[in-house]
Amino acid sequence: MALEIQQREREGIVILDLAGRITVGEEASRLRDSLRELIAAGKTRVILNLERVDYIDSTGLGALVMGYTSVRKAGGALKLVNLSRRNIELLVFTKLETVFEIFDNELDALNSFFPGRSVRRFDILSFVQGQRQH
Repeated sequence: MALEIQQREREGIVILDLAGRITVGEEASRLRDSLRELIAAGKTRVILNLERVDYIDSTGLGALVMGYTSVRKAGGALKLVNLSRRNIELLVFTKLETVFEIFDNELDALNSFFPGRSVRRFDILSFVQGQRQH
């Protein structure tokens, strides 16, 4: 399934709604290109909504890391929201959960850009403990 990317904004934050797979080839390239275009336009506060992403391969992980690095170098931040259980496990396995800010819902991800707003971050410890119980 090709990667679909829909762009919207809330309170000056760009949200990219991704659907499909982030894999080697056109999909990873489309994500990198989308982030490059945002940075070129000066839009460096970005949330990637991964709710409808069902698979990420190693190239897809590389595209996420490259996007994160590029946005940071431009003075911004890239945050992840609505990850599936499989994609969370992938980030934990690769230790990338220590790199990305991850959120359970869009409102918390959005609020994390604004000091003083209440934010509940994704609790990786609770997730791991929950996995051990299953």
